[in-house]
Amino acid sequence: MSKTMLLFSGQGSQYVGMGKELYDSSNSAKAVAKTACEVLGRDICSIMFSGPEQELNKTVNSQPAIMLCSLMALECAKEKGLEFDGVAGHSLGEYAALAASGVVSVQDGFRLIKARAEAMQKAADENDGAMYAIIGPTVQEIETACENTQGYVVPVNYNSPVQTVIAGESAAAEAAAKLISETSSAKRVKVVKLKVSSAFHSKLMQTAADELSEFAKKIDFKTAEKEFYSNVSGEKLTDFSAMPKLLAKHIVSPVKFTSELAAMHKTGYTDYIELGPGKVLTGLVKKTLDDVRAVNVENVETLAKAFE
Repeated sequence: MSKTMLLFSGQGSQYVGMGKELYDSSNSAKAVAKTACEVLGRDICSIMFSGPEQELNKTVNSQPAIMLCSLMALECAKEKGLEFDGVAGHSLGEYAALAASGVVSVQDGFRLIKARAEAMQKAADENDGAMYAIIGPTVQEIETACENTQGYVVPVNYNSPVQTVIAGESAAAEAAAKLISETSSAKRVKVVKLKVSSAFHSKLMQTAADELSEFAKKIDFKTAEKEFYSNVSGEKLTDFSAMPKLLAKHIVSPVKFTSELAAMHKTGYTDYIELGPGKVLTGLVKKTLDDVRAVNVENVETLAKAFE
């Protein structure tokens, strides 16, 4: 029996105009947007729909905006009859997954992402960091290059067998990316600097992790109503009793997305629906797993195609 997994987009996938069609087409989507704006204390929809891009790309805005786009897509998909068995998110997408699976309410989900984004923006302002997606080389080659680079730089997102993201101090991250390009045995190496403000999922975010841990103690966490897969462990999460500690660890730990996909596939997931801006996760599924269906939902057109 096939199972359906919902995937929620991560930071860097944002673009001006995202979510506008979903918002216009659904009262349920509008209700989620209203909740987001009330919790955030500002009109995040205006920044999402109209920009400017520089404002949207700020961590304090991009994180809640991506989460809002993802949850609006979820509401629209539910109106089309969506049924699902499990959830997972990439980095900040895990917060939309928490709301989608009933671990937190939508309101508390936005409270959490507001606290997370503000803490990470503060840490980013205090640290000179950068992230690069490396496509082509093996994980071992990337890990070795990071170890041989002066300064602090580490692999932080294990996205697929041929894509790993590194993060660290800006100069070190740039040097490691260059070293990987020069020394890799891969026939083709592609290096992409990500549209983020610092080195997420690295020790440069430790102050943000500490701050979020304290805030999260105020949140009411419940056991997931759907199967929930964790970036930190790369496996299904069954114990939700220490979420403040886990969410803090999540900020400074690598995203084990490749391991998550392998675990999902092993337990019978054959349909993957990415909810949120872009189709990065859809692409990672297709590159990692065989004999599966992967689609993205980010606007009315892709929503219709997903439910054809």
